[in-house]
Amino acid sequence: MARTWALHYPVTHATVHSVADMDLADFPLFGRDRETYYRDGFDRVYEVCWLNVFGAKLVDTVGRERMRTTPAHRVEELPDGSILLVTWPTAADFASEAARVAQARAWVHLRPDLDFDTVMATLRERSATLAPVEPRFAPDIAALLSRLPEYASLAQRQRRIAELNAYVPPEPDEWLPLNAALPSDVADPKAALDQYAYFAERLVALLHTPVPSVFKGSPESLTDIDVHFWKETFPDIFERHNIDAIAVPAVGAYLGEVLVKHLGGQWLPRKQWMEAQVRVGDRVWLPFARAHRYMRSTQALLDHSLTQLYRVAERHARY
Repeated sequence: MARTWALHYPVTHATVHSVADMDLADFPLFGRDRETYYRDGFDRVYEVCWLNVFGAKLVDTVGRERMRTTPAHRVEELPDGSILLVTWPTAADFASEAARVAQARAWVHLRPDLDFDTVMATLRERSATLAPVEPRFAPDIAALLSRLPEYASLAQRQRRIAELNAYVPPEPDEWLPLNAALPSDVADPKAALDQYAYFAERLVALLHTPVPSVFKGSPESLTDIDVHFWKETFPDIFERHNIDAIAVPAVGAYLGEVLVKHLGGQWLPRKQWMEAQVRVGDRVWLPFARAHRYMRSTQALLDHSLTQLYRVAERHARY
């Protein structure tokens, strides 16, 4: 197919290769600035990919005989003077040791100024970066962390999984033992609960378009909210006074409502809403205090996620 395409659409240079590996190679700049790239294009063999079509001009620059004698799985001269070169029989295992050796041999043949061992070291490093990493995320936040690698480039995705495997958030400490709970000090508990419900509805109003699950008020909704705020770097781009005045009470109330709805929690309202608690099992949780810490920074969204607090509270609800 590539041969037929190259015959109908002559090119100066074309490749078929792993997008992730090409990213690691800094394709198509190859360490050059954009001005140089736009001026020179692919004027020399900066990289040899799995499948390559070298245009006639580049073939003549390298040397037609040198190009034709490249050690590779397939080397074919096309009618327009370009050359089709395939380094290895299959593309799927491009990062295997044998495929990398074939790639390096072809590359140093076309670029005699390069050292084979140096090229192999570079290719092996790229293969190691792309090697699959099994996710082993901290259980309480696995649902959250499993969604973060998709926001890394393909080239860095496995490395990101490895980083997240090593990440362990601090244990939530926004709780008190039941016997140390602060008693409710409000004159009208129903009015206080209505206020918390209103705060929670403000979060629904804020996020209903980017996070449709916010309508459900479920544990999964908490994870969706965590991902959204993290992806948007929410705490780092909005004014602090607006975050503290609007986002913190909305997030805290929403978290509290989920604890009530799904874990049989009970609000213990307080005049100072930051002190409000939700009783779950043998503990009382402080959802507004959690929200305040959560909204300190983008990193804090992971360190003090809503997902984690819910899962820890869920375990204690069983006692």
